[in-house]
Amino acid sequence: MNLLKIRSELGKGRSIFDLPLRVTFYARVSTDKDEQLNSLENQVHYYTELIQSKPCWTYIPGYVDEGISGTSTRKRESFLRMIQDAKEGRFDFIITKEISRFSRSTLDSIQYTQELLEHDVGVFFQNDNINTIDPDSEFRLTIMAGVAQDEVRKLSERLKFGFRQAVKNGHVLGNDTLWGYDKKDCALTINQREAPIIRRIFEMYGNQRMGVRKISQQLYREGYTSRKGNPFNELTIRHILCNPKYKGWYCAGKSQTVDYRTKRRVLLAPEEWVTYRDPSIPAIVSEELWDRANALYQLRSSQCKKHAPAAEYHSRYAYSGKICCETHDTSYHRRLQQNRRGGTEVWECRVYHQQGKAGCSSPRLYTKELDPILGEIFRKVIQDRDQVIRLVLEILQEAEQAESTPARPETLRREETALQEKRERLVEMRLEGTISREEFQRWNSRYDSQLQRLQTQRTALEQTAERDRLSPSPGGKIKKALEEELSFQGHEKSSCLADALLEQILVKQDSTENLVHVDIRLKTGDSFPYWIKREKPSPGSKRF
Repeated sequence: MNLLKIRSELGKGRSIFDLPLRVTFYARVSTDKDEQLNSLENQVHYYTELIQSKPCWTYIPGYVDEGISGTSTRKRESFLRMIQDAKEGRFDFIITKEISRFSRSTLDSIQYTQELLEHDVGVFFQNDNINTIDPDSEFRLTIMAGVAQDEVRKLSERLKFGFRQAVKNGHVLGNDTLWGYDKKDCALTINQREAPIIRRIFEMYGNQRMGVRKISQQLYREGYTSRKGNPFNELTIRHILCNPKYKGWYCAGKSQTVDYRTKRRVLLAPEEWVTYRDPSIPAIVSEELWDRANALYQLRSSQCKKHAPAAEYHSRYAYSGKICCETHDTSYHRRLQQNRRGGTEVWECRVYHQQGKAGCSSPRLYTKELDPILGEIFRKVIQDRDQVIRLVLEILQEAEQAESTPARPETLRREETALQEKRERLVEMRLEGTISREEFQRWNSRYDSQLQRLQTQRTALEQTAERDRLSPSPGGKIKKALEEELSFQGHEKSSCLADALLEQILVKQDSTENLVHVDIRLKTGDSFPYWIKREKPSPGSKRF
């Protein structure tokens, strides 16, 4: 039964219970405690009986999520399966207890109810008496879901307050598997088996001034491994060096939740941490050694930042993350090999990088070997440069037109009209006593600001359209830039194209130092086998 027909029947005075619908239900509790599970069982029993008691309804087995928060829908498997089944037309109507069972996020509630309505599926929030098939349901749902979302925000604030109180009282929160310690009842005791590893790390870093990579290699040689038997991760060593607990200081509040809906956390700066000397935390290293190691760590960090901003490290080089060792199924790392003429960019297997030749015998690769090979491949793949440039310009022009279409002044005027209608309905609800004065003022203020924003956007659009009409087209500059980019001349050009086209360079197991066998794979699906033959001291490449 489609949505228009259902609304037509309801408009004639018929009840939703008298229509021939396939009906299911959704039930959820936020914890797996016994009392909550009993509540869930009661929900399932109640809705099963309710649906089966209606002669005109066809019962469809319900969807149940146990012990899942309603803040977000991402982890609710039954809920998402219900949405998918609705899209496949397996039922017409969903009954659920209240909006907070569906989702406490206003955005999620409206998004999913709209998505369901697009597939002719309505939702009845029983306790809130909202049927999404009714024309005014979205407006009422927005208000009610906003109240539910505000309850989540208040709960989040209460939890934060409890955490702050625990920090003030000196309770050790967070990681229960802290290296060098055993944790029980929010208190730490030294783990005598792991403590020597911590002391060795601080000794090598603070006194011997070794880097974290060399420390990991040295620990492995001395028989110290991670709990899984692998070499120590460099990030783990960094975390150990920066943790004040190892000198007997309390430390908490290193991160903070920035969005109670997504639970996303951000790391705070060290000066924002809660730290102080705590006699109840046993020190593994002396304060003097810890301070010396951290002074060196901060110095090295600041020196690295001077040479290159952190954002530049991600895919900074042409072949970062692209070269793979077939023997160990791991990536190659970049290194700068110094010589009389400056530096040569070299790529080495990560295992070789950490353990030397004893760990991996795969040969190194040189950037100056790879650049001409990639240039040759790119020229083969993109044979008709002029046609490629023409197609790119056409795509950009279409994208520009598509981007400007929804933001025309006429569209904004329609949105303004829709907002005016919502304001009128808001006044009616206030006169009927459906909403309080505070709710009316809050929503009226929101609509005022939205109207002002739309009017500002419309004015700006009209001015931009006039300015664009008088401005010359940027097509010429784009065409010139594309011609330069597709010339395949120079390392910078290879770098951009490698990022766009190159999928992987696989160093095969049969490679030797003098004859390197690589399999070059592009994102287009093409694959090119190459053999790099080294006959002279300076690397060169030749395909056979």
